[in-house]
Amino acid sequence: METTSTFLSAWDQYMYVGAVMCVAIGVLILLYHEFKVFQIKDFKEKYDYVNLNEIKYFWYSVMAFIAAVAIYANTLATDKIVHEGSRWFFVRIFITAGFGVISYFIFFSLVRIYYPRQLEKRLTKLRNTPRISPEGNVMRKLSDSEEEHHLEDDMKTSGPVHSIDYDVWLDDKTGYKKIEKYPAYQHAEECTECGYFTLVIDREEIERAPTPMEPGLLLKHFKCSYCGHREQHEIVVTKLTANTA
Repeated sequence: METTSTFLSAWDQYMYVGAVMCVAIGVLILLYHEFKVFQIKDFKEKYDYVNLNEIKYFWYSVMAFIAAVAIYANTLATDKIVHEGSRWFFVRIFITAGFGVISYFIFFSLVRIYYPRQLEKRLTKLRNTPRISPEGNVMRKLSDSEEEHHLEDDMKTSGPVHSIDYDVWLDDKTGYKKIEKYPAYQHAEECTECGYFTLVIDREEIERAPTPMEPGLLLKHFKCSYCGHREQHEIVVTKLTANTA
């Protein structure tokens, strides 16, 4: 009995330390990500980094917190194990391991379904934050009708695989221009069926190629990764002559 009690006491101490370490790791992951974002000065580069890494680091942090709870749970009901036998020690391990696996799948679904909405808000803010020209002037983001005259033909016909969005920023005082490229397929939209931000581009096809005389037509096929809903959008591609600067 005394040997078991000593072992369990040491075990609980190790579990406490492990739980604290996992919490610390989870917090450090989030802080590391935010520090990396803070270090990037260019808003387009900041946008790209957040778009590619934020959900990944957030999920790593969530896994660390799940591990912390599962490890801490291995310190509960120690008195019961001491008085009723060591078999409860293995029962506790089995239960906490099961809790960890179930929590993994539950939170994985929650992060996949709910977090993209928050991510898109942050990305939208980064994309629309006014840029500063090399001369220190605040640049203006051109409207869709204005930016057409600043894009080359190949920017408007990106091919049948994936379409590209472009933002054009202009320094009205000096004429300095900056064109930013945004792959549309990397973003999720709100599904009209389930309401989650899980509607992504499944495939694209050029239904009608643009010519110098007529605009083209791009067909985007969307699929919701949550409910399976499908829909398609038709996008008019400006005729080639309208894209000449």
